[in-house]
Amino acid sequence: MNIPIIYEDENILTINKPSGLLVHGDARPNGPTLVDWIKENRPEIIGTGENIILANGDVIERPGIVHRLDKDTSGVLLVAKNHDTFLFLKEQFKDREVEKTYTAFVYGKVKETEGVIDRPIGRSASDFRKWSAQRGARGELREAITEYKVIKATDEWSFLELRPKTGRTHQIRVHLKAVHHPIVCDKLYAPNHECLLGFKRTALHARLISIELPDGHRKTFEAEYPEDFTLALETIS
Repeated sequence: MNIPIIYEDENILTINKPSGLLVHGDARPNGPTLVDWIKENRPEIIGTGENIILANGDVIERPGIVHRLDKDTSGVLLVAKNHDTFLFLKEQFKDREVEKTYTAFVYGKVKETEGVIDRPIGRSASDFRKWSAQRGARGELREAITEYKVIKATDEWSFLELRPKTGRTHQIRVHLKAVHHPIVCDKLYAPNHECLLGFKRTALHARLISIELPDGHRKTFEAEYPEDFTLALETIS
């Protein structure tokens, strides 16, 4: 696996996760994961952080994993290299002190140039794989807030900058679906839409993340665009 490293010191590893790579498995054969890469290339991280123990007793290893990105989402992701750093970073995510910026292509023209999507998220009533921020969502509804700004738009698509203020599963994808502008080529939340601009995967990229490091300095990490985003941006320019 070719995983670009954005930054590394004795406490933290920051990578640009490729699209198509799972962060960790779920006890089923799903192909290679970031955890596999960590175990092979940074074995000193093994044992850091918290594993997931399933109801059947199976253990999902998550060495150094503080947060995650969906399989098809590319971009910046942090890995703690020791347990003290893991706890330090985890607390910032819990307290919503981490600033994250994503970019995405969505279907249709978003009319408001900027705004806030403030919709709680629950389970989808129709598909166990999905979440929902629309009427009929089931289970506990959890607060979810996403700020957005339109960078460029046509009648067919819009290019957005997004800043999630909470960290719910599939939050950006679910919120954009709820306001009728699902992400281009999102096969789970927009299965009946034709993929645009050459994308063959969900057109979502984790562009920036800003967080305080254990040395007390706040640092912003930026993930370069992958080839599909670069080509799409060249096309719209």
